Amino acid sequence: MKRLLTGAFAVLFAAAVPGFAQTVDDLNIQIHGFATQGFLYTTNNNILTTNSSDGSPNWFEGVVNISAQPTPKLRVAVQGRFESFGNATNQISLDYANADYKVNDFLGVRFGKVKSPSGLFNEMQDIDPSYMWSLLPQSVYPIGSRNSVLSHFGGVVYGRVRLGKHLGKLEYRGWAGQRVLNSGDGYFVPQVEKGLILPNGFSVPVSGAALRWKTPLTGLTLGISDYRQQHGNALLQYPAFGLSGHETIEALTSPNFFGKYERGRWMLAAERSRVPATVTIALTGVPNSNIFFDLRSWYAMATYKVTDKFTVGAYNSQAFDRRLPPGPAHYQKDWDVSGRYDFNQFIYVKAEQHFLDGTVLSYDTNLNLGGLKPTSKLTILKVGVSF
Repeated sequence: MKRLLTGAFAVLFAAAVPGFAQTVDDLNIQIHGFATQGFLYTTNNNILTTNSSDGSPNWFEGVVNISAQPTPKLRVAVQGRFESFGNATNQISLDYANADYKVNDFLGVRFGKVKSPSGLFNEMQDIDPSYMWSLLPQSVYPIGSRNSVLSHFGGVVYGRVRLGKHLGKLEYRGWAGQRVLNSGDGYFVPQVEKGLILPNGFSVPVSGAALRWKTPLTGLTLGISDYRQQHGNALLQYPAFGLSGHETIEALTSPNFFGKYERGRWMLAAERSRVPATVTIALTGVPNSNIFFDLRSWYAMATYKVTDKFTVGAYNSQAFDRRLPPGPAHYQKDWDVSGRYDFNQFIYVKAEQHFLDGTVLSYDTNLNLGGLKPTSKLTILKVGVSF
């Protein structure tokens, strides 16, 4: 929390100093936000830490963002979120709080708590009104860890290079800093259910780079990003047995390859990623426990705008953990069919049907004490209001 308050204060201070001699209108202050209410129902298994097999309305989000532009080249912004989602999240968090100084098209820099520009959708997955899905493909964008992977404390250098009339444009991003996962992050749910807690969460140095090629073919973007996480340690406690120790995650590299094509009413996109990791849990007086996983993930999606207000889409999302033996717990395949209707610029609804095969993602033990069925269907309904 101390880091969040420090980041927010830095942004507000940066906005205020250049603006002492300016009017509010000169600062070009913008306030926007949205609120959503979701409902989940599964035919088998409770999913995403909710009691979805009985039907669960336990998915609410409220977001407010404030931005100001005290000079033509300087923009400052902050976004806060309240989220209540199953047993994993019930808290207020700071999505970002940063200052952005753009020298020209070739060079700009952001600093503070900034979004991590990895993959195709990471920088926009916090803005529900901006895309048609209720759930982005969980193989690459797990919602339980969205708040943690969305941003980091540090900086981003960005820019765009024109390659010539027949070669398109190249956008680049480079970033580094510290990523903080709080103890309520979805990644830690299995450990928390066993009675383990991380009182200070988990903090680790991160860095990365991304290239997006706006090709000469109108509407086609191809890209690659590479995310690197250094060796990290976190304090670990097991109160039920009076034990303490630490959790270690070895350094890892996570590359993403992606592409998007937009033409007329159509949008096509695909992405592939890999996350290999080694986790060691060491408690005093207890033999070390090692966890290995090597998650290979991909998705392909398409949307079509039937009318100005009605959009339909589908995707196939798949994940495989190469470290696990064959069987439903080794993979997950998710076929999704979705629709979105915008009543006006402020109110929209989403409906989504998932056909799930495999259980490597999105399930927790405590809500499925009878064991997991290998297949399930997930229905999601969501209503959103934006301003």
